[in-house]
Amino acid sequence: MAASPLQLLLFLFLITINNLSAAQTTLSHGGFFLDITKDVQTQQYTTQLLIGTPQLPTKLVVHLSGQSLWLNCAQSSSSRQFVRHGSLPCLMAKSGAQTPIPPSPTICNVHQENPITGSTNFGDLAEDIVTVFDDMGSPATVDRFFFLCSPEYLLKGLATSANGMLSFGRSKIAFQSQAVNNFNIPRKFVLCLSSSNGFIISGIDISKSLSYTPLISTHGHQDGYYVNVKAMKIKGRKLVLQPIRGVEISTVVPYTTMKSPIYGIFTKAYVKAAASMSMTMVTPVAPFGVCFSSQAKVPEIELVLQSEVVKWMIQRRNSMVQVSDSVMCLGFVDGGLNMSGSVVLGGYQLEDHILEFNVATGMLGFSSSLLTKGNSCSNMKTALVSTPTESL
Repeated sequence: MAASPLQLLLFLFLITINNLSAAQTTLSHGGFFLDITKDVQTQQYTTQLLIGTPQLPTKLVVHLSGQSLWLNCAQSSSSRQFVRHGSLPCLMAKSGAQTPIPPSPTICNVHQENPITGSTNFGDLAEDIVTVFDDMGSPATVDRFFFLCSPEYLLKGLATSANGMLSFGRSKIAFQSQAVNNFNIPRKFVLCLSSSNGFIISGIDISKSLSYTPLISTHGHQDGYYVNVKAMKIKGRKLVLQPIRGVEISTVVPYTTMKSPIYGIFTKAYVKAAASMSMTMVTPVAPFGVCFSSQAKVPEIELVLQSEVVKWMIQRRNSMVQVSDSVMCLGFVDGGLNMSGSVVLGGYQLEDHILEFNVATGMLGFSSSLLTKGNSCSNMKTALVSTPTESL
């Protein structure tokens, strides 16, 4: 069967990418390392890249499911070039049929979104010099890194001084996809969030004691990372819920969010379990719907994934938010009836867990809370920077 024009363009684009990759600097330890800091005010996770000429530090919000790096390009760069509409990089950057918009129909326009506010727009696809670092702080430069130039209003809702978002979705121009092409590293990365300082790293296996579950795709959301949840348990008792397909793992949603019917069943069961442990309910503190007087022991939450032996355990550190010296709240939020999905696993529940996103095998590796072993993502980051190892 003869190849279609689109297949030929795709083949030529891959050759172009491979040729570009061969010309780039190699990361000395085989992968990139990004320092992740939590912004207390917005609960967002941020990192920095060096972008443009001159190379300037650019603060970006980490978006696990986003399609591309996008930023406001008000700062000039002598090495920045815009990508033409209809070019090979433009075809690869577009997700579905997207029509160019004035006033620059000759420049490649790609749809973009701020997931914090829900604002959308078309951004101009550009390329420029971007520098990343390995776990020892050694730099490596990509001469042609693709990203979107966005209008300033799209920055609304982002952490103070953040100039855009750095995306790790499964699209061709997401950060790790371009890193794989430019540095010849495995198609996987590790995320370790913290209430202070965490990291994202590739090329190093930092733990050999992970549980694994398949990553799935959901209709209309091909770039994000989703898992199936067969059941939920609170204090060992299974909730009366149907299996939940397509639970999204998110770094831009602060707390796990559930559609109203699920949230109602979940909180009712939690309050019952809490009562059996003599926990005292108090007036809720927004945005939470269930709060208690502070105490050390609370009901444990289990997410049963593809089988009873593969469970995501949510213990006190990741289930309770300390809102005052005497009050703690269940860190789960009612997403309403119009929520597009059923459940989104938020950043607070991810903190101090190792998450390995293996795009090549379509699997998610995850650890139990590091805190139960006297460790944390912040401590691991310090250890990796000072003494990189194949297993921590």
